[in-house]
Amino acid sequence: MSNQDPHHFARRTVLRAGLVAPFVGLARPTLAQGDYPSRTVRVIVPYAPGGAVDTLARRISQKLTDILGQSFVVENKSGASGTIGAAEAARAAPDGYTLLALDNTFAILPYIFRRLPFDHATAFQPITVTARSPVLLAVGEKSPYRDLASLIAAAKKDPEKLTYGTGGAGSAPHFSTLAFERAAGVKLYHVPFRGAGEAVIGVLSGNVDLVMLSPGSALGSIRGGQLRPLAISGDHRVAALPDVPTFAEAGLPGFGVINWSGLAAPRGTPHAIVQRLHMAAVRALEAPDMKAFIADIASEPGGITPAAFSALVTEETARWRDIAASASIERQ
Repeated sequence: MSNQDPHHFARRTVLRAGLVAPFVGLARPTLAQGDYPSRTVRVIVPYAPGGAVDTLARRISQKLTDILGQSFVVENKSGASGTIGAAEAARAAPDGYTLLALDNTFAILPYIFRRLPFDHATAFQPITVTARSPVLLAVGEKSPYRDLASLIAAAKKDPEKLTYGTGGAGSAPHFSTLAFERAAGVKLYHVPFRGAGEAVIGVLSGNVDLVMLSPGSALGSIRGGQLRPLAISGDHRVAALPDVPTFAEAGLPGFGVINWSGLAAPRGTPHAIVQRLHMAAVRALEAPDMKAFIADIASEPGGITPAAFSALVTEETARWRDIAASASIERQ
């Protein structure tokens, strides 16, 4: 997640990449690129099958299989906000044969848990961002709020009267909505559900007033008329939802949270392997069918360098510290 637009991040993280070293593990360039891969590579997805991270990981894994000539197989290791799967990846040999599919949730983990089963700052070597996705604020079809301004006005008039649903305290949508509260100067009432899907159902049934989520997981309900999107983050509208204004267009230029997904390897993975994976991922993301798939879920392809990705994670982790502190989130 980011409180700035993705293009700004792409520029700034590249410029600062050389200044951010802690997240990048020491590489051991002992293996020539041509030797890798020589067997199956597993890609650990730390979430259940069917979600956005899982779907994207499976798509790019198939592309990497085609490009590199060895199977890239997804394994789902879900639980504890992604830390179970991440811990398994962190323990794996740093040889390029175990990768981690991660998303912006990784940047908020230090504010959810008192203690993590891996070193958050040094356990992984980022490879690249695979996709960036804006954040959508949506209400139900029967909601009285037809635009963002009317919703914000109502929230300011009656603090904590408007409710929002998330997949749980400390989840990425929870943090996104906290950032929205800060930008808009409002206070909403949090209703945690057992998952993001249930939170959407809560809005559809009228049990909560609004939800913030990636548009890819809501397009069906939006196109079917059950969800009414009021604004979308980023500095431009997305082709999949051309009628939905950006937050800036809707009168809130201070909000710009962007979700991202990416790939990382255990710390110590040889530089040559990381570079080979990065180049293969960039090639995969440039394929017409991948571009079409990513556009269809209202996202944009990634491809930034490992150093820029490392800088992004470091900056995002620092940025969400203030949000967590202001919301007095109790760590587990």
